[in-house]
Amino acid sequence: MNKVIFFIDGFNLYHALNGNPLYHKYKWLDLTKLVKCYIKENEKIESIYYFTALAYWRPDKIARHKLFIKALELQNINIVYGKFKIRDKTCRLCKGEYRIPEEKQTDVNIAIHLFELAMYDRYDTAIIISGDSDFAPSIQAVKKNFPIKRIGIVIPIGRGAEFLKQICDFHMKMKEKHLRSSLFEKEIAIGEGRKLICPPQWQ
Repeated sequence: MNKVIFFIDGFNLYHALNGNPLYHKYKWLDLTKLVKCYIKENEKIESIYYFTALAYWRPDKIARHKLFIKALELQNINIVYGKFKIRDKTCRLCKGEYRIPEEKQTDVNIAIHLFELAMYDRYDTAIIISGDSDFAPSIQAVKKNFPIKRIGIVIPIGRGAEFLKQICDFHMKMKEKHLRSSLFEKEIAIGEGRKLICPPQWQ
């Protein structure tokens, strides 16, 4: 069987869903179900890695995010955390200075895992769920050093990734039917009478 590992860019996927109000209902997404939409009969999913960071300045968002991560952990998905850093920016119109949090390390974390897991022969095929062209150098490095490995991408719904499509061995497009068939149950039992309940904002 062809060994497949999925590398999911959590923020790229989240913003693809968050950018369209019609897709907010798909945020309670069972990633184990989702990735099965993109494998063939002769392929076996070895592992799923979900790369993310916690928005520490938004207690409401972080609570929903932690709930979602707990649901993923119950599926034995590997969670890899980055972090946010404060960045100084200049307004193009008024030239005033302001500061915003910016997510860091996801591209580096994916690059490291992509290369290390190839080196240890953990996969025959790597599939990255993202449309972020920042991954291009790491994809090219793996293909140069491990030419037998295949690397593909799944482009999140509503996104484009023309350059990544050119350098990868294959590409697939995420469609609404994939999201519709890959939702968690509204309530997930976790034992001792406890449940994880889908946030009302995502229903």
